[in-house]
Amino acid sequence: MIKFIKLFGLVIIGVFLLGACSASFSDDKIAADEAVGSVFESTPEKTNNSNKDIEYHMPFGIEVADESPNNILLKNGSRTYILFYNQHEKEDSKVVYESTMKQQKKWDVNETYNKGGKFGYMLVKKLKDNQYQLIVGIGGVKLTTETDNIKKNAEAMMKIANSVKMK
Repeated sequence: MIKFIKLFGLVIIGVFLLGACSASFSDDKIAADEAVGSVFESTPEKTNNSNKDIEYHMPFGIEVADESPNNILLKNGSRTYILFYNQHEKEDSKVVYESTMKQQKKWDVNETYNKGGKFGYMLVKKLKDNQYQLIVGIGGVKLTTETDNIKKNAEAMMKIANSVKMK
């Protein structure tokens, strides 16, 4: 019985220690907000990819998996990103943001950014088991993925969104 109590006590201590070592969702969303805001305000990356409607920067390791009108499916290993664009909307447009907001009743994160005639945003919805739906965008451009690392993916996605130029 005493061994069981000691073992149970060790398990409880281990759970608390592991919980203290992992970042909380609150910490993750703050870090993601800072990273996305910084990228949003920065000079866009030089474009290195294009289709008939847009030019954009594609970071190393990401490749085009498929294209259809107004959508580009991007892959980075097992991670998939959907790049949606509406070439009729300018960088200050809120149309794509507002229509995306209507897809969910409540978002766990809803951050917006404004600077120099640009409107940007980051939306996060907790799914299950440390998985999140992540959406970032500027004007008529948005990227969507599912992730367990909000900050890393949000920053990379905003780099792409920030670089998009309509032809």
